[in-house]
Amino acid sequence: MSVIRHIAVIDIGKTNAKVALVDLATLSEVALRRVANAPARRAPYPHHDVEALWAFILESLAGLDREQRIDAISITTHGATGALVDASGELVLPVLDYEFDGPDELAEDYDAIRPPFAETGTPRLPLGLNLGAQFFWQQQSFPTEFANAVAMLMYPQYWALRLTGVAANEVTSLGCHTDLWNPWTADFSSLVDRLGWRDLMAPVRPARDRLGPILLALAERTGLYPQTPVFCGLHDSNASLLPHLLSDAPPFSVVSTGTWVVSMAVAGRTVALDPARDTLVNVNALGEPVPSARFMGGREFSLLTEGSAQNWNDSDVAAVLARKTLLLPSIQQGSGPFPHHTAAWRKGEAIPPGQRFAAISFYLALMTATCLDLIGGDGPTTVEGPFARNHLFTRMLAASTGRAVIASEAATGTSIGAALLASDRGTGHGKGQTQDPPADPAWADYAGAWRAAVEAIG
Repeated sequence: MSVIRHIAVIDIGKTNAKVALVDLATLSEVALRRVANAPARRAPYPHHDVEALWAFILESLAGLDREQRIDAISITTHGATGALVDASGELVLPVLDYEFDGPDELAEDYDAIRPPFAETGTPRLPLGLNLGAQFFWQQQSFPTEFANAVAMLMYPQYWALRLTGVAANEVTSLGCHTDLWNPWTADFSSLVDRLGWRDLMAPVRPARDRLGPILLALAERTGLYPQTPVFCGLHDSNASLLPHLLSDAPPFSVVSTGTWVVSMAVAGRTVALDPARDTLVNVNALGEPVPSARFMGGREFSLLTEGSAQNWNDSDVAAVLARKTLLLPSIQQGSGPFPHHTAAWRKGEAIPPGQRFAAISFYLALMTATCLDLIGGDGPTTVEGPFARNHLFTRMLAASTGRAVIASEAATGTSIGAALLASDRGTGHGKGQTQDPPADPAWADYAGAWRAAVEAIG
C-alpha cells in the first residue's frame, strides 16, 4: 500500500463520537458514522465508556472499509482527558470524565504544587479540566491501582495504543490546559517531576508519526489491510487549526466549535493573557505556542435551544436588532471569559421562537468575539464545526470583530486536519463562504449594546 488517499479519522468529541472517511485528493469527507457519547455514571466515578466507543470504532472502520478501502487511520479527541495503563495496555482506572467534581476535593493540595501560569500557559480550571488535577486525584484516591500504571497517555494516544500496541504521547494534547507541559521549553512541566511522573509519561512523538500498522487481530476483525498505518493523532481543536497553519497567510484566527468553542490566534496582536478569563496557551501540531480562549458554547447552545426548531426569518432578526434583545453571560459558569457572571435576558420576555434563536446565536457570536479580543485575534476568522452553518452566528461575529469570517465547508472541521497528518500536502482545503462585516449599522450597534451591558455588570 504505497498511495494514501482515504483516511479513516476517529474523532472522539465530548458529546458525539465520529468516524469520518476523508478523501485526501479533494480534502473532503466522503462518509461519516456518528454516535452519541455520554459518560458512564457508575462506580468508581463518572467515566468514559471506552468499551462502547471501541465497539463503535471497530464497527465503523469495518463498514467504511467495505464501502471504500481505508488506506490509513488518524485520531483526534477532546482534551482534558488521559488514561493510565498497565504493562499489558489495560486501564488501571477508568478514564475520568472531566466534568466530574471529584478532583475539587483536593483542590487546596493541588493548588500548592501546580506550576504557575507563566510556566505552562495553563489557567486553573474547576472539576477535572486540568488533566494534572485528575491524575493527582486518582493517585491520592486510588493509590493501589495507580501504582500499577506503567504509562500515562493522552486520550488520542490511548486509542492509538489500542489500535497498534504502541504507547506514545503528543504535544497538542499535553499542551491543552493540563499543567503537564511547558510550551516555552517543549518539555514536561515541573509538576511532572515534582510528582515523579516523568517515567510514566509515554514517549512524545510528533502528531504525524506513523506509530505502526494496526494489530493483526484488528485487521482480521474489521477486514482492513493488515499493514494499514495508524498516525499518532492530536487534540481536536488543533486538528481544526492544522490546515490553516499549512496554507493560510498570517495573521488569522480559527474558531473550532463543538461542545467547546475554542478560539486560536496565529500571529495576532500582542496581548497579556488573563488566566482568570479562561485564556490559555495551546500547542499546535508543529509544536508552537498558540494563544487561545474558550467557552462551552456548544453545551450552552444545547441548553438554550433544548431541541426546539431553529427556524427564523429576516423579520425576527430585524426585531432583535431593533429592540436590542440581549442574552448576557454566562449560561455555563465556571469557565469562559465571564466565569462568574449569571446569565440574564434583557428585553427577552415572551419573544417568539425565531427571535429567541436569533438572540441566542448573537450571544454565542459575541462570546466568541470576546474570546478573540482577549487573545489578540487579527485577520480573517475561520469558523470550523457546527457553528459554521449558523449564518446568524457568522454574521454577528463579523459585525462584532470588524473582520471577515469564513464559514468552513467541512461537516466536521477536525476530521480534515486529522487526515492531513497522513499527507504531505498543505494547501487547497475547502474555504467556504466569506462573510464580511454587515453594511447595516444595526449589527455593530447591537454588538456595542451587548458589550456595554456586560461591562455594566462588572
